[in-house]
Amino acid sequence: MRIGIIGSGKIGGTLTRLLSGLGHDVSVANTRGPDSLAELAAETGATAAATPQDAVSGADLVVIAVPLHAVPGLPDLGGKLVIDANNYYAGRDGQIAEIDRGAASSRWVAGHLSGARVVKAFNTIQWSHLLERGRPAGEPGRIALPVAGDDADAKATVMALVESLGFDAVDGGDLDDSRRQEPGTAVYGADLDADRTRAALAAA
Repeated sequence: MRIGIIGSGKIGGTLTRLLSGLGHDVSVANTRGPDSLAELAAETGATAAATPQDAVSGADLVVIAVPLHAVPGLPDLGGKLVIDANNYYAGRDGQIAEIDRGAASSRWVAGHLSGARVVKAFNTIQWSHLLERGRPAGEPGRIALPVAGDDADAKATVMALVESLGFDAVDGGDLDDSRRQEPGTAVYGADLDADRTRAALAAA
C-alpha cells in the first residue's frame, strides 16, 4: 500500500519504521520540514515529504499521529482511509468542550476530516512495545490492539494491517465506542491479549 504518515514522533516514527519494513510505500511529514526527517528516511527508505499534503497525496491509507489540537489544521483528507492514532490530553491540547462532555476523541477528529473514513487504532500501546513486541499469530503473549470505526471495510483493512505487524486486532465497535480505548480505560497501555481486551472493552 501507499501510506502517508503525518507526524514523526514516537508513534508516527515507529509506524514509519514498521510499515516500511513490511514493504509498504511510506511517505512521512511533520511540521518541522523534510530536513528533520532525513535520518528517519535514510534508516527506513521512507520518503521525507515536504508537507503533510505531499505525504498524503495518492496515499491508499493515511496515519495521523499528531497532538489533537493540530487536527483542524490537517490537509483535506476527504475520501481517504485515515487511522487516528491520537489521544486527547487536555494539558497539551487545551480543553476541547465536545470531548469533555463525553464525545469520543475520534468522533471529534472525524468531524474535522470531512469525508474521511476514520478508524481508531494504535493509540493504546506504548511506542516501544509497538516497535519491539509484535509476535507471530498464535504465539503466547501476543498483544491485542482494539480497532474502532464506522466503516466496516475500512476497519477490516486496518485490522489486517494490525495483524501484519504482529498484534491481534480486536473489533472495538464504532467511533463512539472508541471511548472504551482512550486514556484511563482498562485497555490503555495494558498490553492485554485478545480475550482480555474484548472483556475490558465490554466492561468499559
